[in-house]
Amino acid sequence: MPVGSVLDLVVAFPSGPLLAQAASASDLLAARNQMALSLGWHIVLASFGVAFPTIIFAMHVRGIRGDDDALVLARRWSKVAGVLFAVGAVSGTILSFEMGMLWPGLMGPFGDVIGLPFALEGVAFFLEAIFLGIYLYGWDRLPPRVHVAALVPVMVAGVAGTFFILSVNSWMNTPTGFTMVDGVPTDVDPLAAMLNPALLTSFPHMLLAAYMVVGFSVAGVYATGWLRGRHDRLHHLGIVVPLLFAAVVSLAQPLVGHMAGQRIADEQPIKLAAIEGLPETTEGAALTIGGVWDGTEVRGGVEVPNLLSLLATNSLDGEVVGLDAVPVDEQPPVNVVRFSFMAMVGIGTALALLSTLVLVLLGRRRRLGDHRWLLGAVVVSGPAAVVALETGWITTEVGRQPWIVQGLVRTEDAVTTASWIWLSYGILASVYGLMTLATVLVLRSMSRRWRRGESPSAPYGPAEPLGSREQVGA
Repeated sequence: MPVGSVLDLVVAFPSGPLLAQAASASDLLAARNQMALSLGWHIVLASFGVAFPTIIFAMHVRGIRGDDDALVLARRWSKVAGVLFAVGAVSGTILSFEMGMLWPGLMGPFGDVIGLPFALEGVAFFLEAIFLGIYLYGWDRLPPRVHVAALVPVMVAGVAGTFFILSVNSWMNTPTGFTMVDGVPTDVDPLAAMLNPALLTSFPHMLLAAYMVVGFSVAGVYATGWLRGRHDRLHHLGIVVPLLFAAVVSLAQPLVGHMAGQRIADEQPIKLAAIEGLPETTEGAALTIGGVWDGTEVRGGVEVPNLLSLLATNSLDGEVVGLDAVPVDEQPPVNVVRFSFMAMVGIGTALALLSTLVLVLLGRRRRLGDHRWLLGAVVVSGPAAVVALETGWITTEVGRQPWIVQGLVRTEDAVTTASWIWLSYGILASVYGLMTLATVLVLRSMSRRWRRGESPSAPYGPAEPLGSREQVGA
């Protein structure tokens, strides 16, 4: 709205309901933006907390079996994991406060319903922190097998924490475990709430996405070094091992995504209608690739007859619910949901194709370093996986709107009435900007020291000058 129009409203309605509605909408926008910033920023760090320990574990096990270069990488990566965990702990703490401060209409009435997974996630976090500390300080101090075993609780706690947090988000999409009586949840069953229907697909979908983000990102860092002429064995391992993790899960992700889509068709049909831009409930619905929603239909897309029905219902003539099934004020913003979904699927497909090629080349014992264009694709794959992760969450969260709890509580009814939301949003954006800058500077400083040769040798074997490492092909 132009500034002049806003001023006209203030003059004409200095204390009227229209101005109050505008202020309320503004506060809701600030709360949504603040939550989106926090979640979008934290989810990347959370991915490293989930997947990175497993990749480090694989490298460390390889190291104690006689590969000193693998041990050097495991030690380096453990330092990176420590930095990212510390920063993620800050953003995770901020998120825990935001849930109660920004959305009292959710946490107030439903705190007893979803409190259990929040509490269990806290336990998982502390276990992860304790054993990560043991692992970090165990270098040169613990026997090899005891030392690497300290990573096992870190891996388990990271996966468990993801499970518990995803159960809360899944519950918001498929609320269970209580009975509503006069607008108040009663007969609360926290276990049933935690094990809600959406969790069956959302948890593995996020778990695989975390391995894709971390695997492609780490491999991309070492692929960049290789393209700049660092053809040593450290870079060879740094490319191949994380890339193998990412490649395998990338091929499994489409299957899980298909299962998630069928779950959405059954339990959140309006979200699917927004994803596909389906205006009316249709039997034998076509899948429309591309195009723009103009308010009534998708224009400019390419239709594949009956494919949407087949994917959603396993039948060419199956019925798919359209946007006309609910009033306009209960429909999500179609273009936002649709574009984010298309970005996620498009990137995921490209990464699956890259993964297939990588696995074929490695299976034939071909050197990845002989294909500079392939290493260039690996470099791009890390940021691409992050974009796919973010757009996937946009699809999930925006596709549920206008509900914060599907079918029960609207987002606008759950937001706080406090007047400080824009201020806190600005402060939060500044804090995240500073944390991002500090993290980048610390990691770059560590990387420069390692390139200069300031790296500890294998902790369980004789010292070896870094410059003597064998030059190999990736």
